[in-house]
Amino acid sequence: MTIFAKLTTLLLASLLFMPSQLLADDKTALSALLSEFLDGATRNDPAIHNKYWAEELIYTSSAGKRFGKAELMTSVSSRGELQPQDISMRYSSEELEILLYGDTAVIAFTLVGQSDTETLRFLNSGTFVKRNGQWQAVNWHATRLAD
Repeated sequence: MTIFAKLTTLLLASLLFMPSQLLADDKTALSALLSEFLDGATRNDPAIHNKYWAEELIYTSSAGKRFGKAELMTSVSSRGELQPQDISMRYSSEELEILLYGDTAVIAFTLVGQSDTETLRFLNSGTFVKRNGQWQAVNWHATRLAD
């Protein structure tokens, strides 16, 4: 086998491996981003919210209200970050699904809010765009599950 044939084979093999590895890496990154966000949302951390939401965000709340990042950030900032003793609801996710379309991704999961007295569940879905190697949500929808 000539050096050209060897290089061609190596190049083709790496191209076949790369897409599946990149998909796995993006799914891992999105899953980690969601976990980081839910921890930050539990603490009402403005920096985490700012990182997670794109400037052009369209957010539809479980109460049926639509707003953008500016309004969301105003609400988060007005409350301030919570101290550990002030946290009454902790957020986590269940049944996470991630669909990748190049530099766009759709995630869907059940958001679980757990306090000492109640458990709330919401069906959440979001559309993310990857820019400069970072994922941000450009669209979000939350629907509260009936009790």
